[in-house]
Amino acid sequence: MQRTILFLFLMSSVYGFSQKNLSKLLKKHNNESIPYIYVKELKSYPANIILLDARELKEYATSHLKDAICVGYDFFNIDSTSQHIPNKDSKIVVYCSLGIRSEDIAEKLKKAGYKNVFNLYGGIFEWKNQDNPVYNPKGDETEKVHTFSKDWSKWLNQGEKIYE
Repeated sequence: MQRTILFLFLMSSVYGFSQKNLSKLLKKHNNESIPYIYVKELKSYPANIILLDARELKEYATSHLKDAICVGYDFFNIDSTSQHIPNKDSKIVVYCSLGIRSEDIAEKLKKAGYKNVFNLYGGIFEWKNQDNPVYNPKGDETEKVHTFSKDWSKWLNQGEKIYE
């Protein structure tokens, strides 16, 4: 019993520590101009929410959230994206690996007149870290997550880390 309690305490400490570090990282890179939506909240949102993946195509091709549209980052095009989302009142969640690139893309959407835009806190890493499914291009569940680089891979605690 004591070992179980000790294990649970250690796990919650590690999770809490990593959350504080993630929070610190996001504060360093983001200006929080776009409201965050957290994994737990996103899971309870209605099915009509639009998910935009702000990672590059090779990252998206490794895995992505179900029904997400890849809009990229380096070559993001607001005109092309607007064709997919003509209703400026649509509920949109933008995500990337951790929530840094997605804030930039979400800002561009807001500037283009979209009103209900959110940034997924912790991105696909936090989604997978909370044991949620990700999908490959065939629509099959996969454990693989593109972590962008070895340095960024430290933020992914669940799943198989893929990077070049």
